Amino acid sequence: MSTPTPRPARPQTVLSVVRTEWVTPQLVRVIAGGPEFANLGLNEFTDKYSKLVFVKPELGIEPPYDVPALRETLAQDDWPVVRTYTIRRVDVANEQLAIDFVVHGTEGVAGPWAASAQPGDPVVLAGIGGAYAPADDTDWHVFVGDESALPAISSALEVLPADAAGVAYLEVHDDSDVQLLAVPDNVLVNWIVRGDDDRRPETLAEAVLAGVWPDDARVQVFAHGERESMKAVRAALAARGIPRANFSLSGYWAHGRTEDKFQAEKREPIGKIAD
Repeated sequence: MSTPTPRPARPQTVLSVVRTEWVTPQLVRVIAGGPEFANLGLNEFTDKYSKLVFVKPELGIEPPYDVPALRETLAQDDWPVVRTYTIRRVDVANEQLAIDFVVHGTEGVAGPWAASAQPGDPVVLAGIGGAYAPADDTDWHVFVGDESALPAISSALEVLPADAAGVAYLEVHDDSDVQLLAVPDNVLVNWIVRGDDDRRPETLAEAVLAGVWPDDARVQVFAHGERESMKAVRAALAARGIPRANFSLSGYWAHGRTEDKFQAEKREPIGKIAD
């Protein structure tokens, strides 16, 4: 069996932190910009994302980073860490972008970094991806997700035309996570607060099944979030008769898994969401 050819490394763009804003008690927005903004290769998708590369500042290594070389020369505890984040907003006029980070104390890498980020700190992005934008010929827009999908869903809601109609089902931990979103008058936002109870993967799927949608409408769905939750949502959409071609759906993370483990499992049966 032949060995798969490794994907070529995406070119890195190095920006700098301009400022940070606490949107909710657990969510911090990092605004970054700089001369390399024009090199980002931005697209028109509302779920545009990038791989962010984090290196411990105490190592004194200047970006851009040669990640393979650093993994060869550094102790494993000092290896660069790569995390995928949605770009919340792009300000082309000021050559800045915003990225939202959920912060759970000192847990993880990206959250603590964002919570303590200072103006001038480097922000290293490796490529820009994306695949979804609201379609003009849609009668009924549906958005489904948890905190991890909020940046992409918020971006999509902001570009909907004033006469757009639809519904959003957004699962968050508590009332303090609820955000004020810009939405057309005919788009209903349902905040689902799970509280301190154990996460139930069926929560969003139950909301999708219970929702009252117009008959014979052209429906477009954007559903992203925790992997097992999205599997349940996939089944709910099938039960509602929504064609696969009409929705964008994937898992952004998996409960109880590190980012690296989650990414590795994408190639295994547990990591696949049925088509």
